[in-house]
Amino acid sequence: MAARPHDVIAAVATAPGRGGIGVVRVSGRDLAAIVAGIVGKPLEPRRATYARFRAAEGETLDEGIALYFQAPHSFTGEDVLELQGHGGPQVLQLVLERCLELGARAAEPGEFSRRAFLNDKIDLAQAESIADLIDAQSREAARSAVRSLTGEFSRHIRDLVDALIHLRMLVEATLDFPEEEIDFLEKADAFGRLDGIEARLAGVLQQARQGALLREGLNVVLVGQPNVGKSSLLNALAGYEAAIVTDIAGTTRDALREAIQIEGIPLHVTDTAGLRETTDTVEAMGIARTWQAVEQADVALLLVDAAHGVGADEAVILARLPAIPRLTVHNKIDLAGEVARLSEDGSEIWLSARSGTGLDLLRRRLCELAGWQAAGEGIYMARRRHLVALAEAASHLAQARANLPALDLFAEELRLAQTALNTITGEFGADDLLGEIFSRFCIGK
Repeated sequence: MAARPHDVIAAVATAPGRGGIGVVRVSGRDLAAIVAGIVGKPLEPRRATYARFRAAEGETLDEGIALYFQAPHSFTGEDVLELQGHGGPQVLQLVLERCLELGARAAEPGEFSRRAFLNDKIDLAQAESIADLIDAQSREAARSAVRSLTGEFSRHIRDLVDALIHLRMLVEATLDFPEEEIDFLEKADAFGRLDGIEARLAGVLQQARQGALLREGLNVVLVGQPNVGKSSLLNALAGYEAAIVTDIAGTTRDALREAIQIEGIPLHVTDTAGLRETTDTVEAMGIARTWQAVEQADVALLLVDAAHGVGADEAVILARLPAIPRLTVHNKIDLAGEVARLSEDGSEIWLSARSGTGLDLLRRRLCELAGWQAAGEGIYMARRRHLVALAEAASHLAQARANLPALDLFAEELRLAQTALNTITGEFGADDLLGEIFSRFCIGK
């Protein structure tokens, strides 16, 4: 993203398509000319004003509500103008083009949020949560994104950073008095402080893992011999006929992906072609795609017929699966005379996709394999980079402890831990990282 922080920017801020209301948003240092050119009269800050939105010749483009937010009391920290009119794509485009005629330029993806970050209205974790809130696939994900947006995640990170700063102050204050180092630190409970920081960091990391799971979901692939009920299980989990089910072996020729939710966790379940030796060219292509789907999966469900269990063919499939969690699903217990149950070690489950018996056991087991714990109010949205930064900070704290009694090395590891945490909120962030993050936002955000 090109850095042009002093330009006036404009964009349609509502989703593409038709709607009752559409919003064109403008942000910059001085919007007086744009306000005069399109509204024709001054606007009182933070007060809704009915207005006609006019073209250069005075023709009415639309009519609606004009809102003006004077810097720094706006989302971006700059002067902001919002023109709320009718939600037709063409009329919104006319209003936007008028703003561009008056000196604005088209905003780039995420540029409004980027400016809010650069003007200290939000930190980087909060900025990312805006996109996460828009993309949330479940109520739980939306609630977690709101917690991050309101700064709950950031507050935990800042508390950890503050604790690290205090500990670093204690440690570095002793470096000039080497004969008293350890005694002084013990009296100041420096090592107890380190214990507390590590414990709090572990808690934040656990909550962040839950939030990342809500955001990213879990890729589950169904594999097995033909006619063991993979498509029936997909339909049962989805709650409707997503896949064609017949008694003819090889009906499924290509991977079919369906998104479902369990406990608010997005699950991307892929039904695949039955794995067997075949001379059918199309079926062979489907089998090849099955193994491609397996390579990208987080969890593999091996379906077998409950009447005969795991045989030589299934053993071959199990041996070829990558090192990911797997669960052997004994399907068709209604025909085999079995009862729904889960093995003691959790590696096998008995159910009937057709009748639904045992599906609740499967759902709970999938949550366990995902690492999900009962959702609580403390879960906040997190991204993969947040998990990496938290894990890196934990590693530096462990290394700091291992470096004792060499306090200079101890202090350096504490500094590195603080630096890792600061990347989450954007205290220190490379421009290329910021560009990558904000380029994934929608236009108008």
